[in-house]
Amino acid sequence: MNLETVVNNFITWITTSGVRLVIGLILLWIGLKLVKKFEKHFSNFLENKKVDTTLVRFLDSLVGYGLKILLFITVLGYWKIELTGFAALVASGGVAIGLALQGSLSNFAGGFIILLLRPFKVGDYIETGSYQGTVEEIGLFYTKLATVDNKLILIPNGGLSNGSLVNYSAKPKRRVDLTFGVGYESDLTHVKAVLTDILSKHKLIIDDPAAPFVGVSAHSASSVDFVVRAWCKSEDYFTIYFDLLEEVKIRFDQEGISIPYPQMDLHLKKEDLK
Repeated sequence: MNLETVVNNFITWITTSGVRLVIGLILLWIGLKLVKKFEKHFSNFLENKKVDTTLVRFLDSLVGYGLKILLFITVLGYWKIELTGFAALVASGGVAIGLALQGSLSNFAGGFIILLLRPFKVGDYIETGSYQGTVEEIGLFYTKLATVDNKLILIPNGGLSNGSLVNYSAKPKRRVDLTFGVGYESDLTHVKAVLTDILSKHKLIIDDPAAPFVGVSAHSASSVDFVVRAWCKSEDYFTIYFDLLEEVKIRFDQEGISIPYPQMDLHLKKEDLK
């Protein structure tokens, strides 16, 4: 094949398939821009209709992936790539692809289960396994949690839908449970009165569904343990938790109530050295 033939073939390719390739890439670029803009409008539409935030973000991801797949199929068709052959290739390798994507398909199905059963929603504070955080997004394959120190955790939906989890935000009210130990020499009636007074003065503690409770819970090895139980709104839980820990220590010091701590007595004997 001489140089003239090569040049002619290249020019022919440029003016036919080459142009089609460039146009296809331009269509792909424009299509991705349009899909992104449509996702934004679709999300705003659902929010204006006051659809639940969890459902909005899930549907937004689903529509986005669907439109992108449709766009790629359209561009492949424009490039005259035989999709029937491609489909046959995918079908023939279906077992291998299925095994490779087993985890992803499980996560995808888990996303639908979470959306259907609604064990939690965006904004809830949950605990699953060794992770805790506020749900930021429930995607097609992963759920995003933001920890209290602002780290992002991605948890596969498959594990979330099949495993155990604790939703701390599911109920509007929570109970704060704390235990305080005092020395055996302490006046138990006085200790109970002090703890009761602390609970009664905290503005965030509520009497519904039950009034604050103080009582002796155990006679431990070196202390008498008092249990303190107080109800509050879920969003006030940690505020009350830390407030009580601080206030009880301050009041115990003021009232002369001892808080036992581990001690060791060391006895030294002086012996004659020979």
